[in-house]
Amino acid sequence: MPFFRYRAIDQTGRNLRGTLSATNDVDLELRLRRMGLDLVTLRSVGHGRRHSSERITRRDLITFCFHLEQITRAGIPLHDGLKDLRDSMDNRAFRDILTALLEDLEGGKVLSQAMAAHPAIFDAVFVHVVRAGEQTGRMDEVFLNLSHTLKWQDEAVDKTRRLMVYPAFVSIFVLVLIGVLIGYLVPQFEPFLKTARVEIPAYTAFMFSLARNLRTYWWQVLILLIVSSTMLVAWVRHTEKGRWWWDDMQLKLPFLGPVMRKLILARFTNYLSLMYRSGVSVLEALRTGEDIVGNRVISASIRRAGQQISEGRGLTESFRNLGVFPPLVIRMVRVGESTGALDLALDNVTYFYNREVEDAVDRGLKMLGPILTLILAFILGFFALSVLIPVYNLATHLPT
Repeated sequence: MPFFRYRAIDQTGRNLRGTLSATNDVDLELRLRRMGLDLVTLRSVGHGRRHSSERITRRDLITFCFHLEQITRAGIPLHDGLKDLRDSMDNRAFRDILTALLEDLEGGKVLSQAMAAHPAIFDAVFVHVVRAGEQTGRMDEVFLNLSHTLKWQDEAVDKTRRLMVYPAFVSIFVLVLIGVLIGYLVPQFEPFLKTARVEIPAYTAFMFSLARNLRTYWWQVLILLIVSSTMLVAWVRHTEKGRWWWDDMQLKLPFLGPVMRKLILARFTNYLSLMYRSGVSVLEALRTGEDIVGNRVISASIRRAGQQISEGRGLTESFRNLGVFPPLVIRMVRVGESTGALDLALDNVTYFYNREVEDAVDRGLKMLGPILTLILAFILGFFALSVLIPVYNLATHLPT
């Protein structure tokens, strides 16, 4: 179905712009009229996925959940509340999504069905939780919990970014520095030392040889790096074995691996608590959790836990058999399962992992500075000694 970019006016005379799918211009006008808008101009933007210069961020979803929580708590009809939210939304891309939701609601769909049509915006957890809220009539609690979960996820992403940015920046700096040293500075000393006929140590000769080869064959090395990187990325993206290797390798990285594991498990338990509290069954929540953890190794473990529960085992026993959660977490889950307060137990597990991640990130950032400084000092020292020791030997043998 083609998409049209339109300009319309509402009942107050305010101009609105957006993108909407329709069979033709007549169908577009009818759809806009059902939403209380009068079409002014339109332009076809082709078939397929709609393009927009604006991106829907997690902050937009947090705002969306907050408004819907207020709408449902105040007893305002969902259609009217969504219409008011659409008219006040600054993000044009999200305004288009709200327009599509309104159109589906007017067509007889419930909100979870309308959201399911936009999986890039509303993931499986979002749809499952909203569907459970529709069945239990606790929509205000559902959107409040979704808002808290999205805020937590935003903080978790920020923690991960803090942990990754500094090492990446220093690594790039080190690579650039090595390139300058090998490509420019080291070759300046080779003719001088050869002319002086001074004895050149083996490591200095190796450095000169490396510099000559890189200056001669730098384009072959660059092509090799590009081709090998492209092949690795294609293998990881398009083969199950490659994707599994990549996810497993991330969990086995020194220092970063344990932190990544804790972040993934914190995200899983947070969503599991959200879905269980909203009325989703444990088994269905586990099936959804397989898709949202973002790591195939841990996803396979969750799948095994779901299979054990479907065979009649309890959640505590299934989690223990996975070998992923530490004993303290298993004890928390056992207490929650025996007291009927599993959602509170999972909240405690999420809090436990959050503290673990925060402590690990803080310790890591304090340790990374000295470690990377030592690595940089070692590299600079190696280059300096490779060049300065022959120069020193030459100076000591000069006649006085």
